Amino acid sequence: MFSRVLIANRGEIAVRIARTCRELGIAPLAVYSDVDAAALHVTTADDAVHLPGVAPTDTYLDKGAVIDAATSLGAEAIHPGYGFLAEKQDFAQAVIDAGLVWIGPPPAAMALVGDKISARRTAEGAGVPVVPGLLDAVEDVAEVQAFAETHGFPIAIKASGGGGGRGLKVARSADEVVDAFDSARREAEAYFGSSAVYVERYLDAPKHLEVQILSPSPDDALWLGVRDCSLQRRHQKLIEETPPPTAEHLAPGMGAAAVAIAKACGYVNAGTVEMLMQDDRFYFLEVNARLQVEHTVTEELFGVDLVACQLRIAAGEALGFGQEDLVPRGHSIECRINAEDPGRGFIPSPGRLSAYKEPGGRGIRVDSGYRAGDSLPAAYDSLLAKLIATGADRVEARTKMLRALDEFVIEGLSSTIEAHKLLLASPEFVEGIHTTRTIEDGSVLDALQSAEIQLEERDYLLINGLHVALWSPSMSASAVAAVHESGTGGGGDIRAPMQGTILKVVATVGDRVEVGDAIVILEAMKMETTLAAPSTGTVAEIRVAAGETAASGDVVAVITPGDAPPASPDQG
Repeated sequence: MFSRVLIANRGEIAVRIARTCRELGIAPLAVYSDVDAAALHVTTADDAVHLPGVAPTDTYLDKGAVIDAATSLGAEAIHPGYGFLAEKQDFAQAVIDAGLVWIGPPPAAMALVGDKISARRTAEGAGVPVVPGLLDAVEDVAEVQAFAETHGFPIAIKASGGGGGRGLKVARSADEVVDAFDSARREAEAYFGSSAVYVERYLDAPKHLEVQILSPSPDDALWLGVRDCSLQRRHQKLIEETPPPTAEHLAPGMGAAAVAIAKACGYVNAGTVEMLMQDDRFYFLEVNARLQVEHTVTEELFGVDLVACQLRIAAGEALGFGQEDLVPRGHSIECRINAEDPGRGFIPSPGRLSAYKEPGGRGIRVDSGYRAGDSLPAAYDSLLAKLIATGADRVEARTKMLRALDEFVIEGLSSTIEAHKLLLASPEFVEGIHTTRTIEDGSVLDALQSAEIQLEERDYLLINGLHVALWSPSMSASAVAAVHESGTGGGGDIRAPMQGTILKVVATVGDRVEVGDAIVILEAMKMETTLAAPSTGTVAEIRVAAGETAASGDVVAVITPGDAPPASPDQG
């Protein structure tokens, strides 16, 4: 086994990996940015190297700096966690070339499944069903339109190198194709360094299911149950559980399919094969060639430390168990506690934790990278903690989770705790019939009656006297955020709801706009947020440009009511 391992990550996953390292007698080593100097993942490590800067590209994504840090600290291996460099095959190869051990799948396997198009081809070759779609990247919007004419709407335009819901846009009609294509390519370039996208049919209300795999060698892949990850916002998961409440009968077939894909691509170490299920049939979606955020529920169900397994496989040691030993017990649920404001469309809410107290008790686990007094930087993702509840069955696990959510104290910034309570109490979740559309379709609104939130009308809620939308079928979450910030009167300032980078300026001075029309697209905490017109009017000013940074509260644009000419025609 290794004596020293560098963890090339931050936050809760870096802390979680460090703790397992210490249990195995391994010295955990860390890297940190300017704003993370006093972070929990740094104080948990034996030693750490400063990566100057704040932006991910200058710090946690700087491949050379991370490898230099590992070498300077005497590390024998690098564990990437998830996100950042975890699925970069060129980084994995650079680690190996530097004489270090890469704690993850072989670079060749990463390349094969990291590109979603080649992953689809691999799945088809292994006899696993895939969602109908093209097996080549689309170069222009005409190809997308041609596919839609043949297969019908809705369609999904997806980044070839994407994952985590980023670089995925849905077009439900011909009018939405151009914007979806442009947005998907823009996000693909921003997040994955390539604007390549492909197109497939969009399953409108599927279950999102996934199989945990663990491969000691390419021919010995194991599967550890199936997780249901269907409750999502912006195509990103909020609540995960295992076993799946209404699809357990498909688990053996899905497990066999995941093992077949793992063998076909020569997979080693831990990973996840994601699938969609609709009309009692499952389809391959993608492979996440890394540890998954929701690996925790699988650990609780099977009594296996997946990080310890990763370390043993990378060190060439035997796992000590086989497929026949993997017997699930009970039910486990995870809630991602994000620093987001559900009342404003789940927009990120960075800031300082003035109070923070984790729940406890039998069957409760909390993985977090923060303490009271810490600040959540706007430069990174919004995940604050992962709350896991495990019981003898789903009813007990859900009851424990609701109790733990009530005990969880987070003050100083907005969090998703209240939204989790509503979701867990919704009839869809209680019956296990929730899908990836449950939040967006507004079908959980019935659960709000028990949460002291007054329902004003179908699309809107009255919270603290403000009209906002929590799950609105008629307005995008980002448009809701803009309305909330700017008010509902006739025009006014459009302000950045949080610090972020301007990705695109959509409108121009003099444009006539309606409520919900996109004005500026801002990226913060790994989310793309469209700041929209709060009312009908004319764009009077645009105060930002693509590439600039906007602080929280900055006015990015001004809308004047009616058809009056803009106040400053020469501004743009």
